[in-house]
Amino acid sequence: MNKNSDCSIMLDDLFQSSTSSLLLVAVLVLLVLHVFYFRIGAQDQEKEPPGPKPFPLLGNLLQVDLKRLDRSLFDLSKEYGPVFTVYFGLKKVVVLAGYRTVKQALVNHAEEFGDREVTPIFYDFNKGNGIIFSNGETWKEMRRFALTTLRDFGMGKRISETRIIEECRYLMEEFEQYEGKAFNPRKEISYATSNIIAAIMFGKRFEYKDPDFQDMVERDHKSIILTGSASILLYNMFPWLRPFLKNWWDLMKNVEHNIKDTKSILTDLKETLNPEMCRCFIDAFLTRKLNLEESKIENSQYHDENLIYSVINLFAAGSDTTGTSLQWCLLFITKYPHIQDQVQEELSRVVGSRQVQVDDRKDLPYTDAVIHESQRLANIVPMSIPHKTSRDTIFQGYSIKEGTTVFPLLTSVLYDESEWESPRTFNPSHFLDEGGKFIRRDAFMPFSAGRRACLGESLARMELFLFFSFLLQRFRFTPPPGVTEDELDITPVVGFTLNPQPFDLCAVSRQ
Repeated sequence: MNKNSDCSIMLDDLFQSSTSSLLLVAVLVLLVLHVFYFRIGAQDQEKEPPGPKPFPLLGNLLQVDLKRLDRSLFDLSKEYGPVFTVYFGLKKVVVLAGYRTVKQALVNHAEEFGDREVTPIFYDFNKGNGIIFSNGETWKEMRRFALTTLRDFGMGKRISETRIIEECRYLMEEFEQYEGKAFNPRKEISYATSNIIAAIMFGKRFEYKDPDFQDMVERDHKSIILTGSASILLYNMFPWLRPFLKNWWDLMKNVEHNIKDTKSILTDLKETLNPEMCRCFIDAFLTRKLNLEESKIENSQYHDENLIYSVINLFAAGSDTTGTSLQWCLLFITKYPHIQDQVQEELSRVVGSRQVQVDDRKDLPYTDAVIHESQRLANIVPMSIPHKTSRDTIFQGYSIKEGTTVFPLLTSVLYDESEWESPRTFNPSHFLDEGGKFIRRDAFMPFSAGRRACLGESLARMELFLFFSFLLQRFRFTPPPGVTEDELDITPVVGFTLNPQPFDLCAVSRQ
């Protein structure tokens, strides 16, 4: 479809409209405004959550910053309370703020708040298939299958540890090639974390120089940035804007490329499939599908579309978020060298020069605390992925209708002043008791919670610990020459996730 010709056609149609048609449109707009205002005015009578007064058609768009929506909503929660309503255009959204409220909704009322809000862009991504952006039987069956299969392939177990340690060595070799000179570590880190999930999904790792692998990883990274852009947020509110948005067209190109690449890998694996020797997630899915067909058991969920989109979902989620978190870890310890000193002292004292292992974590409380604090302060998924109520519910005294979009504001959990002693500063002591032992904090919720919590949390936690500890054993990280620690910028690049600004560092060998 030609975008420019589409625009021309619509403009031609507009100018050819008759005066009577324009009057009819004006009357309809006035009716919409009338109904909209009466609906908003009835909030108090229905005991719906409070919120700022919306403007006609625009809702509360003029009262928030779409470039840092999570912060705007966090600020509004201080005025309107932990459960409040905002309107994005005519779209009503209930925001949940603060640890206690988010936990109560996602864990204690998991059924009511457990559906996914499939926004226009999410539907464009998956067409209701896969795991992350689906509901109903599709989501239940695909999530159940994914959890079982990921565990079968060692998620959180010794087999994953061996695979991660092997990848640590490849990553170390990449860092060593710079010989202590300044470089941006983003791509190397992304390739390393992507290879862990690739081994589970496809049964193999990729060379960092593989151009197809590089393109696949970079497309996912760019798509995550674009998905959180202001123009895509506006598209979700006003879908008719789609033809005019460059970011939407760029996202759809990336989606098409991802589908093409996944189908190519799928074709290769189908040709060599041996149900007696399951090599990866795709093999497990194909074998399940084959067994159901042979048993003549009807299960409509095991089809190629669900397989393709599930693989795309898991690959993107399992690579970008873990890689982004590891980048933040390195940026923080480079900016705060005294903290890096303490991590390396602990590693030298407890582990020495041998290979760090997952079992060492219990004896490395400070290292573990630094990783947790990096995740907390980085807050890479600030609004989680939008939820939707599955039925009418009364929550904290407020009436919330079935199908209402819900934002569990993770920013407000990870920065909750009633839960964290210094929520806006980098402070590993948040996770240490007076004796220096690691302590778990209930308000540590970077993976969300409840039915829609991150599928790969245990794998991500293992990756972060092993990659971070391995690198800190072998390298001293410093700012580039001429740059001070204070000059390192920890202001995030805002997308669907919060990434560090592009930064350089020096990885100086400690061997």
